[in-house]
Amino acid sequence: MNAFDAVPQFAKMLSNLDACLQKAIAHAKIKSYEPDILVQSRLAPDQYSLVRQVQAACDGAKFCAAYLSEKEAPLHPDNEKTMAELRQRIQTCNAYLATFKSEDFDGWQTRRVAPGWLKGKWMRGDQFLMQAALPNFYFHVTTGYAILRHNGVDLGKMDFIGALPVHD
Repeated sequence: MNAFDAVPQFAKMLSNLDACLQKAIAHAKIKSYEPDILVQSRLAPDQYSLVRQVQAACDGAKFCAAYLSEKEAPLHPDNEKTMAELRQRIQTCNAYLATFKSEDFDGWQTRRVAPGWLKGKWMRGDQFLMQAALPNFYFHVTTGYAILRHNGVDLGKMDFIGALPVHD
């Protein structure tokens, strides 16, 4: 696996999450409640709310791509309060991901990745991608999906997975 292969997958999953947010907005309208109520929904009192799950998924994708390509990731102030703002965050992140090319990741496997949360320690790029970045990204996308599903939004597995490249 090349690190670049993760970039379109990040974008696909963020787009799937965006489609889930769209379904949540439609669900709220049918049920006659304000869709933005869902932004602060969570599965457990000590767990991140939907807004933070979306922010963390976007951050995980953009920072992974940036770290493994030695580029600077755009900063976002984490001030989203509405479903529309969450959708915009996803679209902004996907626009950033679309700027990457395969050659941006030359040497990624052995690149030292030292995000701030490692507190001065580092991981090799291949270890970071497989053991930290991908699991963390999927954790937040999955939890965002689960929050919406828990709140009654009619979502299924294919909403999470999205379109598959099947052939006849």
